Amino acid sequence: MTMTKAIAIAMSLLLADGAVATAKHPFNADDLHRLQDVSAPSLSPDGQWLAYAVGHHNMDADKAISDLWRVSFDGKRREQLTFSKTSSNTLPQWSPDGRWLVFLSDRDSDDETTQVWLMPRDGGEARKLSELKGGVSDFTWAPDSRQLALIASDDPGDAIVAPVDGKKEERKTAKPIVIDRYQFKNDTTGYLTHQRSHPYAFDIDARRATLLTPGDHDEWAPDGRNIVYATKRGVDPDRHLNSDLYLVEPHAGATECQLTTFQGSDLDPYWESRPSWSPDSHQVAYLRSGEDHWIYYAPWQLPVVDVVSGKERIPAPIDRCFTKPKWSADGKSVYALIEESRNTFLSRIELDNGKVEHLTSGSRFDVDFDVSGGRIAVLTGDDTHPPELFALDHGLRPLSRQNDKLLDEVQFQPAEDIGFKSNDGTQIDGFLMKPVGYEAGKTYPTVLDLHGGPV
Repeated sequence: MTMTKAIAIAMSLLLADGAVATAKHPFNADDLHRLQDVSAPSLSPDGQWLAYAVGHHNMDADKAISDLWRVSFDGKRREQLTFSKTSSNTLPQWSPDGRWLVFLSDRDSDDETTQVWLMPRDGGEARKLSELKGGVSDFTWAPDSRQLALIASDDPGDAIVAPVDGKKEERKTAKPIVIDRYQFKNDTTGYLTHQRSHPYAFDIDARRATLLTPGDHDEWAPDGRNIVYATKRGVDPDRHLNSDLYLVEPHAGATECQLTTFQGSDLDPYWESRPSWSPDSHQVAYLRSGEDHWIYYAPWQLPVVDVVSGKERIPAPIDRCFTKPKWSADGKSVYALIEESRNTFLSRIELDNGKVEHLTSGSRFDVDFDVSGGRIAVLTGDDTHPPELFALDHGLRPLSRQNDKLLDEVQFQPAEDIGFKSNDGTQIDGFLMKPVGYEAGKTYPTVLDLHGGPV
């Protein structure tokens, strides 16, 4: 045997071993726990850094937890900022002056409430800001970087745990659940009591929280110097669907001002969207349902309201659902996610003529995005790629890469678009995912996953 032939045989064996080592396996239940759930993108004011949260499963602790990361917009530096084993750190937001990251975390909490924490922009030791007994669910920065607007729950009163000999121990007997609300239960929340959620103004230096809107009603989705938020009011808010936007100044005793009056749902919590102030603070973009109907019975539209006059308009009244509106820096357009058939695209809506331009394309599902410093980052995925963060410049450029190892090892099956007519002639769209190793001409057991109307 010649030396050349021996080398060739050795190389072929190495390549064969490598092929076996890198062969992908079909997605299975264990792989589900390996998925890294990227969320909450937040661009720094100068557009140089992108902070985000990554959720994953801690199988030893039997908990879903999340940590914070940041990546430079050029993609050259990627750093983990928090390192938790049993707690979650979520919703990072840069201060307007770019010096700080504030986020929510349930670390260092005996009662597992979520509080606001502050971290230097380059990472390092974080410190707890809030100590609200009901916990904080959402927040936004004031433009001066000295205050926050928080959404926090009322003090639950008698807690589940009580001090015994200086230590906190679980109660022997749980307190009874008293139901006296028309809407008595909610997905993810559980049973609803009169422990409501309200906006607070929070002074960072003094670490002082000021309740702004007490009462037997809830508020959500805060934003802005004068805080705009959504709320349902009336004698019994549980018995109607009408929510509106209100304004309040961030100090004790401030008087609320109702901003919108449409008889429908403004910024329903299900849409996971906030109102968005225009750069000149004269207008607010938000989401709205159909008139006096449950939110599914009409596409969620994108109105703009003038803060002084209260006049509302819908720049692009199309038969599509909008989510997560954000203003452009020049105030001439609004970015939003728009649903199309089987896809969701990041889009730009021009306010003077209602023109809608999709900024992404192809078979994909855009989940979230942020705009700052003249730059755009989008969280997007498709049938064979879990959602990751991309820079949107000349196409999509990858940034987060949290699931690269999983993609190297797991075969995700592609989905095919299908369509057919219902009995009344309505066009029905869907997906078909063939089994791994599918061979044409063979029959296979089929799983149907059906979703009814009105959507």
